[in-house]
Amino acid sequence: MLPALSSPRLGRLAGSRAATAPDAGQQRCDLCGAVLAPDHRHLLDLPGDALLCACGACAVLFDDQAAGGRHYRLLPRRRVRLAGLRLDNALWAGLGVPVALAFFTHDSRCDEVVARYPSAAGALRATVPADSWQRLVAANPVLRGQHSDVEALVVNRSRGAADHWLLPLDECYRLTALLRAHWTGFAGGTEVWHRISAFFAELEEVR
Repeated sequence: MLPALSSPRLGRLAGSRAATAPDAGQQRCDLCGAVLAPDHRHLLDLPGDALLCACGACAVLFDDQAAGGRHYRLLPRRRVRLAGLRLDNALWAGLGVPVALAFFTHDSRCDEVVARYPSAAGALRATVPADSWQRLVAANPVLRGQHSDVEALVVNRSRGAADHWLLPLDECYRLTALLRAHWTGFAGGTEVWHRISAFFAELEEVR
């Protein structure tokens, strides 16, 4: 399953960046309790496998990725479109993902690449074969710069799309929240795929 997120937090992540919840100004830092700005940072709690909201002062404490040690990692802000990513059908098949939408993270705790993807049964997680990932990286050296744990390669090949991005984990959770909120039936339904297309179009607008 995906790392734990409460239902209210999933709901906030599912919304557009432009849409601010009425009580967004009263959100509190999960570390110190300070009131959060709408555009606040997130930390990954590695032992808890969950995202935490962080105020500016707490985020600064973990701005150096080494500062959080084995407990907290600050999520990056960068959103990188990989327009020239080489990912043919053979490389994709080797990653072992049976659907056309997934995100891939390197888990530093077990030194494995993990794929997460939607299904009719909910979000699924699978370990990517190491040799398949190495072939993908060899074909795309840009992936060597992917941050472990906090950043993901996001691939959307659904309905003829060719969306390839390096995204911070909170954006991946926002996409997951959209899937959970709008998925219907076995294949997801028309609405969820419309929402997914809008998600990637929005990334193009704000990067």
